[in-house]
Amino acid sequence: MPVTDVAIDKIKDMIISGELAPGDRLPKEAELAQRLGLSRSSLREAVKALCLIRVLDVRQGDGTYVTSLEPNLLLDAMTFVVDFHRDDTVLDFLAVRRILEPAATAMAAMHMGDEDIAELGRLLDELADSPTVEALVANDLQFHRKIADGSGNPVLCSLLDSLSGPTARARIWRGLTQEGAVAKTREQHTAIYEAIAAREPELARSWATVHVAGVEQWLRNALGTADDPTSAAEAS
Repeated sequence: MPVTDVAIDKIKDMIISGELAPGDRLPKEAELAQRLGLSRSSLREAVKALCLIRVLDVRQGDGTYVTSLEPNLLLDAMTFVVDFHRDDTVLDFLAVRRILEPAATAMAAMHMGDEDIAELGRLLDELADSPTVEALVANDLQFHRKIADGSGNPVLCSLLDSLSGPTARARIWRGLTQEGAVAKTREQHTAIYEAIAAREPELARSWATVHVAGVEQWLRNALGTADDPTSAAEAS
């Protein structure tokens, strides 16, 4: 195993074991290298790598600290990786979104606060009667982000955030090319909102499934994969 990977594992073990807790300052470089049996250069490279994935934070003139290790912080690194997706993987992202988003929507119907539900309704009202596709997609992203946040599960919320980017372009493409897509999106958003406001988790789950699956099925048809038995099974 490369020495940098060894160094990363040793620091990770210190955090997992509780020797280093969120917010703790790491020992000075020379001391830590000696304690872990590492060279200072390999330790330095490990710290850089762990900073990139938001596990550590180097504060100039102060030292190196363990971050809060909050899910939204750690999963931000996944968002960075997801940004490198290829166009031919968008269906895979939509399939994962179809699994996670209905669950988040059902949870929001149970846990979302009244004021947050009211704000969700205001988001729908902010959209013009004949919005541009760009305005609709921007509103769509806010709408679903608000619901994910309302699920009360920060890990689920962060995962859905990371999936929103790769599927946004597909949603814009659909809005530009599919007749009635804008009206259908507004209608489904309203149905999702009303189910959440009525505290009907299974109804909210169903509408969210219909909503995401609609984009997925449209993209399958547009890419010519709708007749693929595997694709059909996944879309069912």
